[in-house]
Amino acid sequence: MIARLQGVLRRAFLRVEALFNTAFGDRLNPFYHLGAISFWLFWLVAGSGLYLYAFFETGVTGAHASVEALTHGQWFAGGVLRSVHRYASDALVVTMLIHMLRHFTFDRLRGFRWFSWVTGVGLIWGVYVSGINGYMLPWDRLSQFVIVASFEWLDWLPGFGGTLGRNFLYASSVNDRFFSLLAFMHIGLPLLVLLAMWIHVQRVPKAKTNPPRPIMLSITLTMLVLAVIQPAVSQGVADFSSAPAEVRLDWFYLQIYPVLDAWPLGRVWALLGVSTALLAVLPWLGRRRARTGEHRMTVEGATEPVGVRAGETLLEAGLRQGLALPYECRNGGCGVCACTVLHGEVDLGAYQQSALSDGERAEGRALMCCATAQSDVDIAVVHEGDALRPPVRTWSARVDSLERLSDDLVVIKLSLPGGEPIEFRGGQNINILLPDGERRAFSFANAPQDNTHVELHVRRVPGGRYTGHVFSAMRVGDSVDFEGPLGDFTLRESRLPIVFVAGATGFAPVKSIVEDAFARGLRRPMTLYWGVRRRADLYMAEVCESWQGEHANFAFVPVLSEPLPGDAWTGRTGLVHEAILADFPDMKGHEVYVCGSVRMVEAAIPAFIAHGADEDFCFSDAFVPSARHAGVGAAG
Repeated sequence: MIARLQGVLRRAFLRVEALFNTAFGDRLNPFYHLGAISFWLFWLVAGSGLYLYAFFETGVTGAHASVEALTHGQWFAGGVLRSVHRYASDALVVTMLIHMLRHFTFDRLRGFRWFSWVTGVGLIWGVYVSGINGYMLPWDRLSQFVIVASFEWLDWLPGFGGTLGRNFLYASSVNDRFFSLLAFMHIGLPLLVLLAMWIHVQRVPKAKTNPPRPIMLSITLTMLVLAVIQPAVSQGVADFSSAPAEVRLDWFYLQIYPVLDAWPLGRVWALLGVSTALLAVLPWLGRRRARTGEHRMTVEGATEPVGVRAGETLLEAGLRQGLALPYECRNGGCGVCACTVLHGEVDLGAYQQSALSDGERAEGRALMCCATAQSDVDIAVVHEGDALRPPVRTWSARVDSLERLSDDLVVIKLSLPGGEPIEFRGGQNINILLPDGERRAFSFANAPQDNTHVELHVRRVPGGRYTGHVFSAMRVGDSVDFEGPLGDFTLRESRLPIVFVAGATGFAPVKSIVEDAFARGLRRPMTLYWGVRRRADLYMAEVCESWQGEHANFAFVPVLSEPLPGDAWTGRTGLVHEAILADFPDMKGHEVYVCGSVRMVEAAIPAFIAHGADEDFCFSDAFVPSARHAGVGAAG
């Protein structure tokens, strides 16, 4: 039954969200920012409340008069902000409830998500109690009604025995001390709600607590327009000598109060108690998705695979473990988080047809924000502009030349059948296909403009299966099967100066990118730091020096970590990323490309970010010793 209800609601949500995408665009669709909108509404409520509290008299005799002075005496400020306080509070309830309903609809409450769901149930209660408490403060007839009804309702509970209700039999029974308690609660309860909101998002990787600026501005403007058109006003001063004959309720917060008049109080408590309990245990009720345990996800170009929990989307898994993945709406509406599933099985989930067409689905595309792993998976992230990226193909090439530059470094050049060009981008890679189906990844070292052959830089790896074959058995004329082009370690379009960081044969993709930049006439400043152990490892230093001599916007800085006495080295020494930070103590405003060993990448990128580099402008590719882990020089 729960699954059937979710199916009906899911179809309704997808249709409504499609209409909103048409009206506002997928990036400004409010359904994709409900949690962040709730945060913004909370800040509107808090900000307006602080102003109101500065002029509010926390006493029985002065409360109503101070509110009236705020509302009418300074209507242009206090009156408007009182109305904003009211309408933003109402909107907060609406967005939180829709947010909760949407997560139920798309079944995003089970497994590890139970924590966010259960804390969300508690948050709803906290917001309602805070709002009801707020209606007690203006000390008008509505306040009188809410206070008497609330305390009579609490009196039903064991332990009170009617003691609370007796405090409101006479006007003299209500004193300033009691009123100060109500005011204190209206400060303390929202602070607890804010703490609960912070706890609520802790298990959501990279949770956004601010909606896009246009949404923030439009919500604020809407609150101000409502405040002017329909100001919030009081309903006459409270008078405990008589019961209010008629009050205008806020149906967003006070909808339970007519039920208190119509039902026995115990039944109302039972209704709310059972409803809250059912909401709290929903993650463990109804049809459960198949539990397949944790899988592994390898993102092409990442340093190592990441774990994907049962029911967790690929995007959530990647963000939780620090991968820089593209995303926007996180709800299957924009298509920014598109990926290609290279190997393995995924459940595509629910998404908008406009974000993933049937044709793209047939090509193996998926949306990371909706797809869940059904096995170990390998994916390639599709970035903006990748629509024109040539499709991955399988090729059979011929070894044209083997040039050994040192005892452990060989440059291989492969020719393609019939001289057919292969379209690729500088910095991409290929997977060499072994007879048993295993793969070994190597980067293009030639520029995309020189695409009738493939140049690879292969370093001998002790005990490596494929590199051992290259150095001992490969001959000119041999056939080599590979798939490609793959990878996203490519030059981005911007105006920022570039710092390239290469470790050992991490120079190969950097060479491809730099030569591509020269061929395209790129004028951005470029500095290449090439870090190796010994001088002999700078196997193409003369190429870099020639670039430096021919291009005014290019600089080359070699760095040796363990120079030999015979090297007679007088240049830079130490770790390559430390040399960079010595030259660029402030990395802000630079675009950084790092390619080398996992250890080097994991040391360099955090260090650059700590020195001001923007995470969104740091790109990396790493050697990974496994056929499953795409990198610039997979060992084997």
